[in-house]
Amino acid sequence: RAQFSSSDVAWPEAPHADTRENDTSHEVNMPPKAATAESDGAENSGAKFGRVKNNLKMGIVGLPNVGKSSLFNLLTKTSIAASENYPFCTIDPNEARCPVPDERYDYLCDMWKPPSQYPAYLHCVDIAGLIKGASEGAGLGNAFLSNICATDGVFHVIRAFDDVDVVHVDDDVDPVRDLDTITSELCKKDLAEVKRAIADEQRDVKKNPTMKLSQLFITTMERVTEMLESNLAVRTGDWNTPEVEMIKEKLPNLITTKPMIYLINLSKKDFCRKKNKWLPKIHAWIKEHGGGAMIPFSCEFEQELFDLGDDEAAIKAFLDECGEGVKSVLPKMITQGYRDLNLMYYFTAGEKEVRCWTVYKGATAPQAAGVIHSDFERGFIKAECVSYDDFKQYTTRKGMAEVKEAGKYRQEGKTYIVQDGDIIHFQFNVSSAKNSGKK
Repeated sequence: RAQFSSSDVAWPEAPHADTRENDTSHEVNMPPKAATAESDGAENSGAKFGRVKNNLKMGIVGLPNVGKSSLFNLLTKTSIAASENYPFCTIDPNEARCPVPDERYDYLCDMWKPPSQYPAYLHCVDIAGLIKGASEGAGLGNAFLSNICATDGVFHVIRAFDDVDVVHVDDDVDPVRDLDTITSELCKKDLAEVKRAIADEQRDVKKNPTMKLSQLFITTMERVTEMLESNLAVRTGDWNTPEVEMIKEKLPNLITTKPMIYLINLSKKDFCRKKNKWLPKIHAWIKEHGGGAMIPFSCEFEQELFDLGDDEAAIKAFLDECGEGVKSVLPKMITQGYRDLNLMYYFTAGEKEVRCWTVYKGATAPQAAGVIHSDFERGFIKAECVSYDDFKQYTTRKGMAEVKEAGKYRQEGKTYIVQDGDIIHFQFNVSSAKNSGKK
């Protein structure tokens, strides 16, 4: 929707004060933006364990009937995921992609107006609901946990709304208990993986008398085991580089190394007035368990907004009715997920196409060129580039002439680390196999 952008935040800078007298509902103002939409300033610790790839996925997980499939359909603007009022209405995982909102991309498209416009996409997977005992096979536990292993990050959906018409798998709403349930099951699954890895290593050592367990392996496995037995995600530990590499090599299928974003599903009423009794308790729980991004939202609100389509007048009337500063937080979820996967993108822009090319943070210019085509990486000569900020500041028309006049158009070589938002044109040359002998 045109009215939403990546600069939108989940909540205003300060929560609204509750001035009602004789309030018996015990509702509490939502934490400030820094405590909800952001991760308390902490660097994303899960990214260092992730795969270095460009097509990473976020899995949407949680207990049954917390709004996972509804959120998946809203994020991806599809209706492929069943969303019914009974547990396990989702069995097989559903997968789709959603465009990453970005004002920079919109600006380039508006300037060039090319026939082909291709934004960046976040790939999302809707996964079956988890229940207590899933690590031992309860419900759809084994399938659920295997599907999480195949993703690279987690949107953890937590229910914080009361609705007698929406069944809760544990009969009543208690988000903190639900957080404990999910975390416990994920840690138990990872513990089984650690025990398996230790047994495999010990078996290999017994087969070869010249081998022995390294001290790094022993201490790392001990620390991982201790954390998991305390229901703490491995990603929240303070790991040095050798330990990270050991975990990635010996425990590649751990779930709790994946970055996690906590999405708190509220009623429309609570979302619009920015009040909910569970938010401070959930925020405290997250801090006690290593921190992470926490984004309150409302499937009920988002669905009503989505159903208005592109009727701008109806959308404005709806948002005005909901209250000052209330808007969709779906763009915030998408950009947060993209960032927590350690992804970014650069642009190519011209008369024919404006396109975002996704790369892993830290990619060199040849690696970034290889996303377009392997020949670009193999025959890389140089990258001609300008930052988006410089382009916007110095350019009033299509082309790079004004940027060049301002001295902001650069030529970079093979060691250049591509920056988020760079606008790049690659020079490359690949000789034919017949002439060069190279494939």
